[in-house]
Amino acid sequence: MSRMSTTAVAQPSIAAPLIRIRNALQSVSYDWLAIPLRLAVANVFWSSGTEKLADWNAALALFRDEYRLPVLPPEIAAYMAASIELTTPFLLLFGFFTRGAALVLLGMTTVIEVFVYPQAWPTHIQWAAMLLVLLCRGAGKFSVDELIWRKMKG
Repeated sequence: MSRMSTTAVAQPSIAAPLIRIRNALQSVSYDWLAIPLRLAVANVFWSSGTEKLADWNAALALFRDEYRLPVLPPEIAAYMAASIELTTPFLLLFGFFTRGAALVLLGMTTVIEVFVYPQAWPTHIQWAAMLLVLLCRGAGKFSVDELIWRKMKG
């Protein structure tokens, strides 16, 4: 019996390296994780906005013929969408008014999901997940928001 317990103790445990890896990953600061979140979301919406600008007539046709948003005339919806898609990425890039930008984009994502492309929910839920993290946690330490917050705190 004592021979078996010695053998069991002598074998290296798989738990120790897994615990070290887990602890290392959990020690990564949100401040670093917020950067790729901000960049990923900014890229999605910036790409869409620049595509609209590249062919404004096609963008208007999309809003008129395919998107068909309720309440808003297609021209106004197109201008609103392009304005949001071309301004919020800059806010996210610099981490300025991040929570507000995330809230606006979350609203836009909801409109797209509900009224335009409900079948694209796997993509939209990814956008929403990233935006919810930014809304709840903010831009992180490497941002204009943080500089403003430090000034306000004194």
